[in-house]
Amino acid sequence: MEAATFRSAEAEGFTPLSLYPNFILPENQRPLLSQVQPLSSVPIIDMNGEDSTLAREVSLACEEFGFFQVLNHGVPPDLCRKMMAAASEFFRLPREERAALFTEDKTKAVRLTNYFIKVEGQENVSMWSESFSHPWHPSDSGFTHLLPLNPPQYREAVAEYAKEMGGLMSRLLGLISLGLGLEKDCMEKKIGEDPRLVAQVNYYPPCPDPELTMGLPVHTDLNALTVLLQSGGVRGLQVIKDGRWVAVDPVPDAFVVNLGDQIQVMSNGRYKSVHHRAVSNRAAGRMSVGMFYGPNSGTVVGPIEELLDEQHPPLYRSYLLGEFLREFHKQDGQRRMVKELFQLHHHTTATN
Repeated sequence: MEAATFRSAEAEGFTPLSLYPNFILPENQRPLLSQVQPLSSVPIIDMNGEDSTLAREVSLACEEFGFFQVLNHGVPPDLCRKMMAAASEFFRLPREERAALFTEDKTKAVRLTNYFIKVEGQENVSMWSESFSHPWHPSDSGFTHLLPLNPPQYREAVAEYAKEMGGLMSRLLGLISLGLGLEKDCMEKKIGEDPRLVAQVNYYPPCPDPELTMGLPVHTDLNALTVLLQSGGVRGLQVIKDGRWVAVDPVPDAFVVNLGDQIQVMSNGRYKSVHHRAVSNRAAGRMSVGMFYGPNSGTVVGPIEELLDEQHPPLYRSYLLGEFLREFHKQDGQRRMVKELFQLHHHTTATN
């Protein structure tokens, strides 16, 4: 499959892009945007509160939604704008320069990719987006040299942003642990001292017909925790709530936080990793910067022992994260159901 490598709409003076057949979904997989409800009730949590209060709010959001937004999170708004500007400049690079980073090799640490959906009896359908992924780390030693030299400000912006993300991730994992009735550092310890840290910048160009295609396919995140920065004023992120798609609209200066599959497993099904997707937009392009935090491939993941008793037997077996990743990649192009493979058969959990 070749790179779709969109040319940035901004660089093109907003020339409409063509919706070629390889972007058009079969009717039964189209997003049905007219049926999507705006969701004002994804919890918005002000991080200025006391830990005990915040832990209760976070716990409720993790049980009911698997998604919440945070305000007063301590990451300077100017730095968020700097990160978004650097990401935008990356997608303004000439098509040929970006295409040099395109690969389907999932072992490559730095790669540009187009997601796709497998459709029986026809070619894969490409998503209306480009995604640029690479490592990050709260200390900038050891990863910035992997990043492209162009645009010139990208390395610096990511290094500063990653440092702030390290602190925020640690605080969020502490609240998630407290919400489960565990020691504050429990979740971080279980994930391990050498976490798998991946950043992914997504660009969704303006689309001539958003009803026919998708920005990112329906998925859950495979990691433990995701912190997402959305470009302001442009909708796109949607989550499943009570069996229906609902929009998670951008809130100024907020991050979207969502749980990945590993926290659902570690919490023994109490906290939810829910299916979500990104749709395209006719009027404007959209960008998002996702920072992923999770165990590395050699870490054993399973329900945390302190959460288990006779009333709460384990719902999942323990596994190496590497085993989970292998199953994850086997399901490329499908609506992945990976954590379900690790369920113990005499118990079931609610699936989203």
